[in-house]
Amino acid sequence: MKKPFMIAVTGGSGSGKSTVVDLVRASCPSIPILVLTLDHYYKDWSHLSPEQRSKINFDHPDSLDSHTLCAHIQQVARGERFYRPSYDFTSHTRSEEKVLVEAAPVVILDGIFSLYFEEIRSFFDLKIYLDVPSDVRFIRRLRRDMETRGRTMESVVDQYLSTVRPMHTRFIEPCKSFADLLISWEHHNSTTIEMLASIIQEKSQMA
Repeated sequence: MKKPFMIAVTGGSGSGKSTVVDLVRASCPSIPILVLTLDHYYKDWSHLSPEQRSKINFDHPDSLDSHTLCAHIQQVARGERFYRPSYDFTSHTRSEEKVLVEAAPVVILDGIFSLYFEEIRSFFDLKIYLDVPSDVRFIRRLRRDMETRGRTMESVVDQYLSTVRPMHTRFIEPCKSFADLLISWEHHNSTTIEMLASIIQEKSQMA
């Protein structure tokens, strides 16, 4: 198959990346879209004690297994299948489950570091940055981590102040300069979804 149309979606933690990706995919029901999330590509820290794992800065790009991610991006760009890892955020370890990923005409990469690594960024045809105020992103992150990851409010706040906010300023926000589109997602924006769905439909017809 021809090289797929590849989209990278990034923005700070809590900016709504996964929501946008899910809405776009739902708006293109007849088009096979492969979604890869960076959440599955964190390094395996099973060799560390639980206490040591809890101190890892997951908002620093060094926490990501960028070598494996880059290899998989290269494979998907060639239309090849591969097995992606799975990550358990409750234990900060890579689980034994591996998921078979099939090629698709449209590929979306979702994650805070989607535009950070040049060797990965270069594969993408459309690069999107979701620009959302920090207070909105923090509230969304707080709810998510407490409801789905078993975190306490105190631990979420401490992590945000010590690593999330400074790492966003240092590593994520500068990625705006690499984006083709800056999108506000403070509130649901149906025009944005319609625009992205239209681009995907047009590109998939050209494939």
